[in-house]
Amino acid sequence: MVNPHTYYLNKVMSSLFLDTSVPGEERTNFKSIRSITDFWKFMEGPLLEGLYWDSWYSNQQLYDLKNSSRIYYENLLLGVPRVRQLKVRNNTCKVYSSFQSLISECYSKYTSANEDLSNFGLTSNSEWRYSTSNTNSPWHWGFLGVYRNGGYIFTLSKSKSETKNKFIDLRLNNWITRGTRVIFIDFSLYNANVNLFCIIRLVAEFPATGGIVTSWQFYSVKLLRYVSYYDYFIASCEIIFCIFLFVFTTQEVKKIKEFKSDYFKSIWNWLELLLLLLCFVAVSFNIYCNIQIFLLLGQLLKSTEKYPDFYFLAYWHIYYNNIIAITIFFAWIKIFKFISFNKTMSQLSSTLSRCIKDIVGFAIMFFIIFFAYAQLGFLVFGSQVDDFSTFQNSIFAQFRIVLGDFNFAGIQQANHILGPIYFITFIFFVFFVLLNMFLAIINDTYSEVKADYSIGRRPDFELGKMIKQSYKNILEKFRLKKAQKDEDKKTTKDSGDLAEQARREGFDENEIQKAEQMKKWKERLEKKYYSAEIQDDYQPVTQQEFRELFLYAVELEKELHYINLKLNQVMRKLSAL
Repeated sequence: MVNPHTYYLNKVMSSLFLDTSVPGEERTNFKSIRSITDFWKFMEGPLLEGLYWDSWYSNQQLYDLKNSSRIYYENLLLGVPRVRQLKVRNNTCKVYSSFQSLISECYSKYTSANEDLSNFGLTSNSEWRYSTSNTNSPWHWGFLGVYRNGGYIFTLSKSKSETKNKFIDLRLNNWITRGTRVIFIDFSLYNANVNLFCIIRLVAEFPATGGIVTSWQFYSVKLLRYVSYYDYFIASCEIIFCIFLFVFTTQEVKKIKEFKSDYFKSIWNWLELLLLLLCFVAVSFNIYCNIQIFLLLGQLLKSTEKYPDFYFLAYWHIYYNNIIAITIFFAWIKIFKFISFNKTMSQLSSTLSRCIKDIVGFAIMFFIIFFAYAQLGFLVFGSQVDDFSTFQNSIFAQFRIVLGDFNFAGIQQANHILGPIYFITFIFFVFFVLLNMFLAIINDTYSEVKADYSIGRRPDFELGKMIKQSYKNILEKFRLKKAQKDEDKKTTKDSGDLAEQARREGFDENEIQKAEQMKKWKERLEKKYYSAEIQDDYQPVTQQEFRELFLYAVELEKELHYINLKLNQVMRKLSAL
């Protein structure tokens, strides 16, 4: 979905339309527009030159060359660009009574309720008449508001001179008024060398306070999905993915039926369900995007004198990419389920799972203090420092302060008293106290986990143990290693021979039985707790095993007492001699 070509295409287009300066004014480009005069200079300068340079081709040339094996062009302008304006009505804000005699016009910020739908200016032309939207494009979410479709629209001409005259005519007749709140410049390009569409939207927002806030969107997307042999290979992979998705879904349904409510007690099962849900959403998005491209792409390319609205296709394609990215992220997270074969990774995952409750409690305390400082910064510095201009910006600014990226000079200049107090106390409480408390929680839990692992406590499921057991089974099947049953039989046979030898030498039968029982206990203990193969495993002791261990300890104590008596008798005899 994403490759380096998308970045380089976006970079080339942004440098062409955003960084190109107005002739004679090196500091004026689209990013630095702050007035209506600057805006018209950009429209008649960099935008006009960028849209009508010699390397652009018409749609008719694309149709003439699309079946040819040799196509020599780089970037193709699809259709014609479109310029769209949204306005608000007069008297949409309330003027204080003392100023009503001085102020006759008042234009509020943009909302759908405040939008101006009436015609103005030279009503004979379409750009002066309000037009409703006939596209499926979503509303635009800008810096200052959410803007719907429609507005005062005009499309540019194929001729550079006609387009320039159009801009001059609109500027002289004051197409941009006090009620203007946003202007959109939309156009689409196609690069056949990398098979990418670049959908461009330049946005100039006019806040109610005055001035201009510019923003932009460059969407380089691959709408023609299956063109090369590699694309068909990707298509085959997508089919295999759908087959696996069906198989895994069937398996999870069987598990839910088998375990019922117990299935939902494991966090890994919830992650599995989330992955399946995201995969189904991704497949649905893929099918929807391909259907819309199939239905709309041909229609958009047919008309060369109209604006082709590729923004709708690019918008949903970007959302499809986002779903894919989130799905792959959680798929990587799922790997933690299978890394317990590594002792270090197992310790880290156990540490996080153990301290999650402490971290949640700490997070509540941390964010109470953090949001308190964010609100303080917003109220004290919000009107003068850009990093604190909104409450959301204050939160992000404080995260940057924790990471060492801050503007202390701006804070101090905004308020000479509260600025330094805010900064010093925030650094002390958040950086030196709270963050160290967080590290202490992690460190203390890690020490506990490491101590448990040092005495042999390990998770029940280990991929390494399963791989080791499978390896042993393979060796036994190929007769490269004796089976465990044969070794047990040999051990039993040796034990029987030792018992017969003890009877021939005159040992009492009770003593022989006790010796055999103690030997079995000893072998079981060595196998369970002192085996070199599974010495790191966590082996919980059952009630029956605890009873056997207790009896074994009693027998050992009796034997020790008996040996102690014998030793005392020998010592007394030696003393008598």
